[in-house]
Amino acid sequence: MMGDFQRFWLFMGLLLLAGCASPMPQELRQPHISHATVAAARAHQVSLGLRVRWGGIITQVTNRPASTWIQIISKPLRASGRPRRDASGGGRFLARVPGFLDPGIYTPGRKITVVGVFAGFEQYPIGNYLYDFPIVRTVATYLWHPRPITPYYYGGPWPWGFGWVVPFGPGIGPGWHPDNDGPHFRR
Repeated sequence: MMGDFQRFWLFMGLLLLAGCASPMPQELRQPHISHATVAAARAHQVSLGLRVRWGGIITQVTNRPASTWIQIISKPLRASGRPRRDASGGGRFLARVPGFLDPGIYTPGRKITVVGVFAGFEQYPIGNYLYDFPIVRTVATYLWHPRPITPYYYGGPWPWGFGWVVPFGPGIGPGWHPDNDGPHFRR
């Protein structure tokens, strides 16, 4: 039989876990999405017309008469749909978005997640190299806001800190959290 003290801590633990879960934006919740990756598409293991949810870092935005083409470096997605900056990607892909997107808002370096239909390949140059880009005809896009950098201070019994926290001084100093995409400053 659990005492009141144990129930309290169990409730607090569940509350903490619920607070840590970040929900997926409504735009990205689409039915019947496969778990096919960009790397699988580049290896020609994805069939045309398959619904996918891919994301990554924008490298280029090109507006055409009826659509906008976004070149994206693929990154694995978190449970919330947000691309992971620190993970290695599976190549690049092109997202074809109907209509006009402002390249002043969809700037290189921003994180984006798209949902759409795999529509084949298009060769497009990267420097002097012709790259086969998998193409996604999008039905939904989500541009992620940059996360604010929130420095915090901690005290530790060792000069080198605790595992994933990196100090700038013996025993106490600023650190960063791995959910903030690693030890670098973001745009």
